Amino acid sequence: MRTISTIEVDANGMSFTADASPRTGADLVLFLHGFPQTRYAWRAELPVLADAGFDVCAPDQRGYSAGARPSDIDDYRMELIVADVVALADSLAAPRFHLVGHDWGGQIAWITAALHPDRVRSLAVLSRPHPAAFVQALRADAAQSRRSGHHQSFLRPEATDELLADDAATLRRIYDRSGVPPADADAYLEILGAWAPLDAAVNWYRAAGRSSIKAADVAGASVPTIYVWGDADATVGRSAAEATASMVEGPYRFVELAGVGHFITDEAPGAVAPLLLEHLGAG
Repeated sequence: MRTISTIEVDANGMSFTADASPRTGADLVLFLHGFPQTRYAWRAELPVLADAGFDVCAPDQRGYSAGARPSDIDDYRMELIVADVVALADSLAAPRFHLVGHDWGGQIAWITAALHPDRVRSLAVLSRPHPAAFVQALRADAAQSRRSGHHQSFLRPEATDELLADDAATLRRIYDRSGVPPADADAYLEILGAWAPLDAAVNWYRAAGRSSIKAADVAGASVPTIYVWGDADATVGRSAAEATASMVEGPYRFVELAGVGHFITDEAPGAVAPLLLEHLGAG
């Protein structure tokens, strides 16, 4: 069994804390977490893929890593976070790499694959639809607009304080209502229970409208792609999930998990790794 260790990866002028296998020169699988999560989201997948012969790395992304936490909202624009992904791969000596993302990490993964198809071998996204499909659903489906209402609430300056008040009671409710076990919520709060990293994480939402990348204009993925969606997802409805197929130009597989919500790796920790192994074998 290969060892997964916590390391620091220097990339894009910053230092990212990551869980990773030793670099052997095998194909790299880079994992991008969502909100409100950390690299801990991939705890079940990393050892399985490493034992299958892949090099794996799951960083705490910009703002989540203490060494990669700029102070300005503009520092969290999507084009800068995409640049982090490419720089991390460069630092890990991976000219081409497989990319896996969930939630916000999924958004960044879709965009990275669209902008850098020469770098991304294959794409796997959990929960988050293709950005353009998501925008279409928000415009056409009132139910999807209601599901995404929390995005607007995060834009307010007081959002971070509200999430952390009373021992992070609001964050804990988010985890609980999403089926995240209490022990896993505690693991996420080891980082996000402090004001600075949580405020930086919320800055991803605040900076989205300032980005030069417009979600509606993101091109379709041309690399082999798998999209995994739980039909009990409270934030992503069926219309957005199914519309994603129209935004993939390469080989595509859509996997629907019955009774599973948004936080797939927490609710169904044994479900994702086999899907990734099948996908990577085909990709």
